[in-house]
Amino acid sequence: MMKGLKKWRLFSLLAALTIFLSGCGEKYLSTLTPAGQVGRDQFNLLLLSSAIMALVIIVVVIIYVLALVKFRRKKLGENFIPKQVEGNHTLEIIWTVIPILLLLVLAVPTVYLTYKHADVAGMEQVDEEGNKTAVTVNVTAKLFWWEFEYPDLGVVTSQELVVPTDEKVYFNLKAADVKHSFWIPSAGGKMDTNVENVNQFYLEFDEPSAGLEQGAFYGKCAELCGPSHALMDFKVKTMDRKDFDAWVDSAKTTKPVAGSDLAQSGEEIFNTSCIACHATSAAGTGGGVGPNLASFGDRNRVAGFMEHNEENLKAWINDPQSHKPGNLMPQPEAINNGEKFSEEQLDALAEYLMGLSIEK
Repeated sequence: MMKGLKKWRLFSLLAALTIFLSGCGEKYLSTLTPAGQVGRDQFNLLLLSSAIMALVIIVVVIIYVLALVKFRRKKLGENFIPKQVEGNHTLEIIWTVIPILLLLVLAVPTVYLTYKHADVAGMEQVDEEGNKTAVTVNVTAKLFWWEFEYPDLGVVTSQELVVPTDEKVYFNLKAADVKHSFWIPSAGGKMDTNVENVNQFYLEFDEPSAGLEQGAFYGKCAELCGPSHALMDFKVKTMDRKDFDAWVDSAKTTKPVAGSDLAQSGEEIFNTSCIACHATSAAGTGGGVGPNLASFGDRNRVAGFMEHNEENLKAWINDPQSHKPGNLMPQPEAINNGEKFSEEQLDALAEYLMGLSIEK
């Protein structure tokens, strides 16, 4: 009976693992479906290392099984001792040289790709007019959100990174408070963001993200940074260079306009309660206390992880700590004369914020 229960538990565990693994491979999130050359290079290196490990395991298992079959006690008797190979120079050379060769096969492409992906000289290239030809993004990680500044374009966004396809995009990575780690699984490996220094690397994207299930790639913090580390997500929208240039022009020129009376009321509340921390224009530089909200209406998540709708937005505004513990956004009592926002105020704020857009 107990043996049957143990088998059933093992089956249940394997079934659960199968369900979890079925989520792997989604193009917007998985390292197994690389979306650019950096991701492909790293994926191919993963395949190479896995193949080498599999080869070693197979050879060892074959030798082990052959030894068990050939020299089993039942066949040769209790007192049989196989020929000893200790001190055999030929064998010692073989099992010394082969591992060295395997290590070289793995080490050469690893070192090559490490230096290749660390080459950010293209970040400084300029055209005949002295304008930089590559897109550079200053990424600042904060508790628990992301700021993306385009220093050569005069644009800053938060929570959603927008980049062109079919070219290298360079990143300057830093942290404003504690160590974080910048990771877009589909595009390439992670890199730490530190308070003390700036890390640099580049990524590439093959195709626009509009056709993906979520309309964007997922990015995450890959370094345990606090109680809401798991909720520190961001989205990456990729588009061809023509559309990206149009997005930049829109970001620099679009100003927030409250259309309806309710939105105008929300703008008034925002300007008395929220404007000290949040900008509503994407034109300018980074360094804001809170996320830039110029493209809030274009996002597909509230606070980086909640479904993008007015109900979630109102819940977030009225009690941010219950949804993302440890974040630095003040509770409404601190900015609304010691009281929670009323339902009417929340409706007005939600109407105003959902109308902030760069893309529409």
